[in-house]
Amino acid sequence: MAGDVIASVDEDGNTAMSDTLGNPRDIATLLTVMARLRDPHDGCPWDLEQDFATIAPYTIEEAYEVADAIDRGDLADLKDELGDLLLQVVFHAQMASEQGAFGFGDVVAAICDKMVRRHPHVFADASVEDADAQTIAWEEQKRREREASGHEDRSALAGIARGLPEWQRAVKLQKRAARVGFDWPDVTPVIAKLHEEIDEVRVEFAALEADPEDAAARDRLEDEIGDVLFVCANLARHAQVDVGAAMRRANLKFERRFRAMEAMAQADGSTLAGLSLEAQDRLWDRAKAAEKA
Repeated sequence: MAGDVIASVDEDGNTAMSDTLGNPRDIATLLTVMARLRDPHDGCPWDLEQDFATIAPYTIEEAYEVADAIDRGDLADLKDELGDLLLQVVFHAQMASEQGAFGFGDVVAAICDKMVRRHPHVFADASVEDADAQTIAWEEQKRREREASGHEDRSALAGIARGLPEWQRAVKLQKRAARVGFDWPDVTPVIAKLHEEIDEVRVEFAALEADPEDAAARDRLEDEIGDVLFVCANLARHAQVDVGAAMRRANLKFERRFRAMEAMAQADGSTLAGLSLEAQDRLWDRAKAAEKA
């Protein structure tokens, strides 16, 4: 495949693929590009050094960048980010193909088979009442598939990936527990539990302040802060709020207000670093007020 890829560089330094590579809208072209990058004789040194483990963080990063483009409503950026994410799938498939494990076509076949199998109400004669019923049917089908494949874990929590972001895994654990009835009936006891966990954090903070070298106290504090975060995820679930979306909004809000503070300080002939905490707090309040005006 090495000879299939020919690129030219224009006077501005931009590269363009030649017609010998194929239609750039065809997935086969991307597969050819990836194979060329991994060619052991004249491929890219960086791409050749990679393996599944080293590429995995990029796969996760690209998925988040897709989510960010969606969050910003930037469809042009979304197109590019989806391409970057697709490249990750092709990269993993190429490495697997080199090991004789599977190829890109096998990845496509597997997901097509799964989608048909898990949507019998579309491709067969089953029926579901609504999206919630389909979610339950989907999870039940996944459970049957795990059992058929020989997995011995029969827990209601089986199959929840440990590689998920922990906030996402927390929500999945809670949803699975709720399906067998282990859940609060409404949001009121969740809020009460949050207050309880915050009180326990205060106790452990006090213990650590009394003896900063107490490793056990530090471990207990970490446990209690984890409990607070777990309950916060449960609170979001009961409120039907996506935890990731809520955190993105909070992060964007903080960034927006902090940058406004920096601009205000600069307009006053100063810098944030040169102000007292009290003065910084006043700028924060001004930034908040400006947003609400």
